[in-house]
Amino acid sequence: MPRRRRRAAENAENLPVGHHRSRTSQLLVLAGLALFAVYSVAPVWWLLVSATKDQHGLLYSTGVWFSHFRLADNIRTVLSYDDGIFVRWLLNSLLYSGVGAVVCTVVSVAAGYALSRFEFPGRRLGMGLVVGSFLLPGALLTLPMYLLFSKIGLVDTVWAVLIPTFVSPFSVYLSKVYIDGSVPEELVEAARIDGAGEVRIFATLVMRLMTTGAATVFLLSFVSSWNGFFLPLTMLQGEDKWTLSVGLYAWNAQRASTEVDLTALVLTGALLSVVPLAVFMIAMQRYWRTGVTLGALK
Repeated sequence: MPRRRRRAAENAENLPVGHHRSRTSQLLVLAGLALFAVYSVAPVWWLLVSATKDQHGLLYSTGVWFSHFRLADNIRTVLSYDDGIFVRWLLNSLLYSGVGAVVCTVVSVAAGYALSRFEFPGRRLGMGLVVGSFLLPGALLTLPMYLLFSKIGLVDTVWAVLIPTFVSPFSVYLSKVYIDGSVPEELVEAARIDGAGEVRIFATLVMRLMTTGAATVFLLSFVSSWNGFFLPLTMLQGEDKWTLSVGLYAWNAQRASTEVDLTALVLTGALLSVVPLAVFMIAMQRYWRTGVTLGALK
């Protein structure tokens, strides 16, 4: 045994310095990733734990562990409070996010395809305007859009929230980058030589090859619209047209002025608002998996 230990110590001393540095860098990277994972998961864990408590548990128990498990009661209260207005807000959010994301995906992929595969005057200027426009904060455009929509009578309507979600400069840029890398120009030219029109090429060829890119654009647009707050808060006045984010904000603002304490309802509603996003993320995994497989085959 002493001889083996001595030999192991000699081998450790003979290891190159770069090997020790690589082990140290790996440990530092793993530690950083672990901290980032805890930082990302901790708010979700706190929300999950808080949604299971009543008012007494929220005030007098620790925030990172369960107290009295009342999640089912909280969910029933959220769904039934104020004649079930939470369900209406949920359906409104699905409408704004779903329809807006579908139209935004089609428009963005079409615009990205035009910028990537067509030569026309002002193409570089148009690309520069696209890049410059998605660098602007969206809050700066809310007031001009409100003044415009008020003149044409669209304020406090569904269209006041839907129309701004139809166009996303970042999604156009992302679609162009995807098309540059995943749609071969030779394949498009071969389709044109065979007599296919531009609409048919876009619908049957480009959209098929852009499955992963279109799914990414759709998900980003859906999440952005689902989490949007300032636009629906500015454009919508009727409670029946609010989104989940605006409705929960209103509950949180009036929790001290009502007979029923709404703190637990706000937390439970926030937890329920995460569920559709998780469902969409899991359901769309197959599109990214298909895209990776297609890239491997190429």
